[in-house]
Order: sequence, then structure tokens, then C-alpha cells
Amino acid sequence: MKELKYLFKFYKKYRWRFALGTLFVVTSNIFAIYPAIYTRKAFDAAKDAIVFSQNNIYDFSNLTSKLLYFGIMIILFAFLKGAFMFFMRQTIIVMSRLIEFDIKNEIFKHYQNLDRSFYKKNNTGDMMARISEDVTKVRMFLGPATMYPINMISLFLLVIYNMFTINIKLSLYVLAPLPIMSITIFFISKIINIKSEKVQYQLSVLSTITQESFSGIRILKSFVNEKLNLNIFKKHTNEYLNRNVSLAKTNAAFFPFMLLLIGLSTLLTIYIGGKESIAGNISSGNIAEFIIYVNMLTWPMASIGWVTAIIQRAAASQKRINEFLKTETQFNLKDGINHIFKDKISFKNVDFIYPDSNIKALKNISFEIKFGQSIGIVGKTGSGKSTIVNLLSRMYNTTSGSIEIDNINISKINLNKLRSQISLVPQEDLLFSDTISNNIAFGSREKISQKEIEISSKKSAIHDNIVNFPLGYQTLVGERGVTLSGGQKQRVSIARALIRNSKILIFDDCMSAVDNLTEKEILKSLKIESKEKTTIIISHRISSVQHVEKIIFIDGGKIAEIGTHEKLLEMGGLYYKMYQNQISRIV
Repeated sequence: MKELKYLFKFYKKYRWRFALGTLFVVTSNIFAIYPAIYTRKAFDAAKDAIVFSQNNIYDFSNLTSKLLYFGIMIILFAFLKGAFMFFMRQTIIVMSRLIEFDIKNEIFKHYQNLDRSFYKKNNTGDMMARISEDVTKVRMFLGPATMYPINMISLFLLVIYNMFTINIKLSLYVLAPLPIMSITIFFISKIINIKSEKVQYQLSVLSTITQESFSGIRILKSFVNEKLNLNIFKKHTNEYLNRNVSLAKTNAAFFPFMLLLIGLSTLLTIYIGGKESIAGNISSGNIAEFIIYVNMLTWPMASIGWVTAIIQRAAASQKRINEFLKTETQFNLKDGINHIFKDKISFKNVDFIYPDSNIKALKNISFEIKFGQSIGIVGKTGSGKSTIVNLLSRMYNTTSGSIEIDNINISKINLNKLRSQISLVPQEDLLFSDTISNNIAFGSREKISQKEIEISSKKSAIHDNIVNFPLGYQTLVGERGVTLSGGQKQRVSIARALIRNSKILIFDDCMSAVDNLTEKEILKSLKIESKEKTTIIISHRISSVQHVEKIIFIDGGKIAEIGTHEKLLEMGGLYYKMYQNQISRIV
């Protein structure tokens, strides 16, 4: 239970619902006892009538009225038991659904707070499995696996008390098989736990393969690798099947074994009860009462194995959830200064080594960007351009050196406040499975009008394309924007960034799929837009940055050259060579 201790805080939160549910369980079981008692009374009344009628003339109408009364009482108590069982489910099972809701929200919130290094180490399918399949198994522990033990314990105590008040000897014989059941469950539960963990791990593998297959369906089809991918999927589904079958076989051993012991208890009730009845210690009605009690204990005792399996699966799932929840981000999201950028951004002797690969991406980077200034960062692929953006937005912390905004180290600025002042268009043009309108509006933290959305799309030169779609701005773009071309996705991403009223605009190589004419149109809009904003354009295309006030050329993680477009061309260095290469390609 050590992994499941994490859930106790939820029991505390919903303690009144839990307490009320427990009360309903106990009340339901109290009413469940009475049908057995009235059955015993009916048997004894019938026997007395038969014995009395052998010696005297007996009025059976009196017996009929008694049996009718007993029958009505049995039906009444059965109805009351059913009513409180309904209330029991409306409290405890609903409580488990509410806790499931809380856990999923807590996990999702934690996922969003974790830094990028976490997402590089963990795959999407595994994370999805933990927030869906694992939470579902934990809910089964919070609901059925909580309700049934309470039901079993309360019913067991009530039944045992009634049995012992009737006849201690018969009760001991009837209950003799139960310790064997408990010992067997103890050992089998360990096996279930191990097998449950293996099943959950394999489910994560399947989720990962499925997610990657759907996301990369274009690549799969273009390489005609559907058959190979299906074989890989079959291999892992077979493994998942084998592990589930192995677990099911272990679980299946519980029920026949317990039914055997319950059957043995029934036989002992009839045999020992018959002898006690002949001896005059109990009535024949007590034998019928005991048989009902034994059958009343059948499901609660049989549920031990089922509940044990649920608990073991929940423990395995909660262990996987706890691993994620205990993962801490290296960034403090709550503390820090609520500073608004108004002067300059300074990189001072910044070095950076990627923590997951130990690759040194930046070496002694130093430069300044004044408020309202536009700069370009160019260089070859892998030179460290995007790393500068990641550090400025604190996706990572610097290995050494510092990044300052208005002479304040960005590590001291509240992270949410820092990022709220940045509009970023990343290299990966990720769009959500929603309308174009909602994808653009996503960039704004405030409610915006359709007119503002259209103004933003005009600035990114995508408006004319959108209005030509049959559904216009209500066009669904599909997962990751699959229904749009590369250039269209890039321009929607730019519109999403421009709609946000930010102090800093960052364009990370986001016009690679745009033609030269469209690029000029976008840059013209950006020139107007960036008058009151600081603009950083990262690109390997000279045409994207030649209009900016300052260009920084990065080579091998170092600043190789810095200056205006004209000045760098006059220097005849690396920037000049890249410019000549690109001009020659166009020609």
C-alpha cells in the first residue's frame, strides 16, 4: 500500500462523502441480515404447524398469515437493502470519479510545468498511458476496491455475530475454510503485483507505437512501410496479450478455489447443523438461516481475490504515476520578480551544454539587444541559433554566464511573467486539431474578435488563402495542421504570434517553406509591427534578416561576425560567403 498512500489526501478531501458512503454500506448490510432471520422464523413456524397438526386439528390459515407476513418483511428488507446500496454507489463510486477528475487534472498540470529535458527523456505514448489507463486502474481502487472491503467487513461482522449467538460450534466449522483462503490470497497477490506491472509497462509501449504511427503516417506511407510497422505492432500486441493472459490465469485461480471453500462451508452447515438440530441445540430453521448466511458471504469472500487484483494493479499504476509526480522541474514557476522589459537584453559570456546529450551548443556568447531593436541571428544548421532562443525564454538554464533583461538576471524574473512578454514562432509549425480561427486566437491570452484575427492573418500573408477555403476561418486543420501545406502552417503560426501583444517577437527559422514574394510581404508587415517591439529573427536565409538593424553570425556555437547587412558584406567573411552561395542558387 505504500504507493497508494499518495491517495489518502483525496480521501481527506472527500471525507464526508466517504463517511456517508460507509454509513450506507453498513445500513444496507444490517437490512440484509433480516431476510435470513425471517426465513428461519418461517421454517420454524411451518415445522411447529406440522408437528402440532399430527396430534390436533390445526388451523392452517394462521400459518398462512404468518408466512405472508414473513414474506412481506423479507421483500421490505430486500427493498431497503437495495435502496441503501444505491445510495452507497452514489457516494463512494461517485467519489472515485471525482478523485479521478482531480488526479487527471493534477497530472496534466504537472506535465505542463515540467521542463523540456523531461519531454526528451519520456515518450508521448507512455505519458498518455499514465494519465489514462493508469488513472483508470487507480479509480477502480478508489471505487469498487474501497466499497467492497467495507461491505465485506461490515457484513462479515454482522453475520459472524448472528452465527455465534445461535451456535458457536456450528459457526467454527462453517468458518474453518476461511483462513486457508486468506493465506492463499496473500501469496497469490504478490504474483499478481509483479504481473500487473509488466502488463502496464507493455501497454505504455503499445501506446507509444500507436501514437508515433499515427503522427508519422505520411512517412510510413511514403516509404511503403505499412507491413513492417504492422509486424512490429503485432509483435508487441502478442507480448501484451501473453502478459494479460498470464495475469488472467492467476486471477482465474481465485474464484474456483473460493467457490470450493464456500461449497465446503455449505456442506458443513448441513452436516454439523443437522447433528446439532437432532441434539436439540438449534432448530431446523437455524440450518436454513446458516445456509443463507454462508451464501451471503460467498460474494464478499469471492471479491477478496478480485479486490486484491484491483489493488495490486492500482499499486503498479500509482507507482508509475508517482514517478512522474515526483519529477521536479528545475524552474521555479511561482517566485520571482514581475518585471516588464523596457531597456535591453544582455547575453554575458553564455556557455550552454545540453544536459541530455552533453553537447556544447554555445561558447562564450555575448551581445546586447536594445528595446525596439530588430536583430537577425544567422548561421549554418546546428550552429546554436535556436539554442539562444531557448535560453532567452528559459526553456533551459545557462551552463555558465548570464542572460539579463534590464540588468536583471532572467532567473530572478517570474518565469510566467518572462514568457508572457515573448511571442515565439518555432521551427516546428505545430497547429492544434481545431479551426484556423481558434489556432490564431490561441496566441492571445485575452478574448479577441474575428476582426483582430483577420488583421493578424493579413500581416502574415495568409488571409487570402484562408478566405478561399470552403469554410474559411472555420476550416479544421487536422492533427498538427496536416490539412495545410508547409507554407500555410508557417504563416498561421506567424499570425498566432503577431496577435499577441508582446514586448519581444522571436521568429525561429519560420519562413523556410515560404516563397520569396510571400516572404517579402511578411517582412514588410514585420517591419511595421516591430517599431514598438524587439524583434529577433533566426534564419539560415540571408533574405530573412538583411533588413534588420544588427546581424549576428553564429558558427560552431560562437559569435563569428556581428554588424549590419552592408557591413558584413564588406567584411567578406563567413556571412559574405553564405550570401554568395544563396545568390548563386537563386541564379
